[in-house]
Amino acid sequence: MKKYAVIDIGSNSVRLMSVADGKVLYKTLNTTRLGEGLASGTRLKTEAIERSAKAVATFYERAKNEGAEAVLAFATAAARTAENGDEFTARVKELCALEVEIIDGETEAEIGILGALGNADGTLIDIGGASTEIVVRESGETTYKKSVDIGVVRLKDACGNDKKRLLSVMENTVKQYGELSPNGRAYAIGGTATTVAAQVLGLTEYRSEKITGAEISAKEVETLADGLLKMSVEEIAALPCMPAGRADVIAGGALWLAYIMKRFGLKTLVTSDRDNLEGYALKKGLTV
Repeated sequence: MKKYAVIDIGSNSVRLMSVADGKVLYKTLNTTRLGEGLASGTRLKTEAIERSAKAVATFYERAKNEGAEAVLAFATAAARTAENGDEFTARVKELCALEVEIIDGETEAEIGILGALGNADGTLIDIGGASTEIVVRESGETTYKKSVDIGVVRLKDACGNDKKRLLSVMENTVKQYGELSPNGRAYAIGGTATTVAAQVLGLTEYRSEKITGAEISAKEVETLADGLLKMSVEEIAALPCMPAGRADVIAGGALWLAYIMKRFGLKTLVTSDRDNLEGYALKKGLTV
């Protein structure tokens, strides 16, 4: 049995995927909020670096103890946009000798659609903690890809759950995508999309097989977002199937997803639990 692991170091969470003989054994995460404060600053906080690096080291040790022959790791928006992103990767290397690749926005978009759709056509939305990628593939060719520095952690830090402020930031930011013509079916990946899907579906426990392939409407997303914005963080945290560490960012994330759908005329989208973890493995020539 050939085993390997991939670690995704996002702006909100650090995630681990374990794979054996081309089959995903499990995915797990630790919400460490590496991108905390980047909405108003340009540097990663020392405490955010430390807790995120320790989470990576813990996942690395777990993967090796479980027999992983190789452990790969990549970091996204928080690490690439911060002035001191290299301090984070250096700290990881001190703790576990793991080389972390900081990927650019275009690569993040590419691995997202590769993981979710393989070589199929469609439009993909990936809302992360500090960036949001939109990719369009037509006839097997990528015709549009854009990463913009807006995500659930940045939205929470800048606006909290103030709908008026959130919409103002979204209106100003969405212009960066320019003229976008979605192609074929629309898909969404990332913690915001999968959490929204779980809530719309009324799941009491997270089940990836229920999330992947689930179709949700713009109206359902908008209604959920409006409801979440009226709730306290404590009330959101008490909802069934609400991941730990997402209660304070999901309202803004759901509103952003609804805003994107409305802005680009997407009446429905399909969610997927397959995402940039699988995409990164495929890009590196590993089977999954």
